[in-house]
Amino acid sequence: MIRSLMFIVTLFVASTSFAQTLTFGIVPQQSASRLAEQWTPIMDYISETTGIKVVFSTAPDIPTFEQRLANGMYDIAYMNPYHYTVFSHQPGYRAIVKAKDKQIRGIIVARKNDPIESIQQLDNSKLAFPSPAAFAATILTQSDLNRAAVNYEADYVSSHDSVYLGVAKGFYPAGGGVMRTFLSLPEVIKSQLKLIWRTAPYTPHAIAVHPRLTTETAEKVQSALVALDSSQTGEKQLAQLSLKGFVNAQDRDWNDVRKLNITILD
Repeated sequence: MIRSLMFIVTLFVASTSFAQTLTFGIVPQQSASRLAEQWTPIMDYISETTGIKVVFSTAPDIPTFEQRLANGMYDIAYMNPYHYTVFSHQPGYRAIVKAKDKQIRGIIVARKNDPIESIQQLDNSKLAFPSPAAFAATILTQSDLNRAAVNYEADYVSSHDSVYLGVAKGFYPAGGGVMRTFLSLPEVIKSQLKLIWRTAPYTPHAIAVHPRLTTETAEKVQSALVALDSSQTGEKQLAQLSLKGFVNAQDRDWNDVRKLNITILD
């Protein structure tokens, strides 16, 4: 009888240990398999810490990710700064954390063995970018190219990794990315590339929650993310993302991006 009761209790605990399941969408700057490898341990950590099941999700490309944000498909989302300024307005995502001690810069990379050392040498070239609304990798880098009166044709190749690979293979003389994704590249690709330009810095990506989440749930996820760098395991997980940790964030942190008056997705 006691064993039967223990078995029933065990089943009940197992079935109720995760009474809630949240989808955590990651902007597809890299391949889905690579993103899953980097982010799934963090999802598991949040689940264990909060008692709320958090599952990894992404999209096949950045425009699809943008549409899913617009439709409110993700409960939690890691989105670029421009995305946040758009989707905090509608459907109302609200930031809970941002990267610690970090600002985002766009970069332009070229092949290490090519004689390109400045963006002026890219005049009349076809250049690779992830997507039209990729904030630092596309919007900021293209703004600097335009300001320098560099004529170029933009080819949108769906992800940061596709940009880096295309440049490394010589399909393009150069392309846009960000330092975080560049630093997390496999050495076999990164060693073939060099930085030839960095943009001005801005507030980095937001991790934001959909307004359907309760304040209690949002605060649990926020606290778990902020505490991630307090353990050696957490530090290793963050290192996979080339991040030091997360700090609490507020909506006004992205006012520097709002001042740019970008209207690509409006």
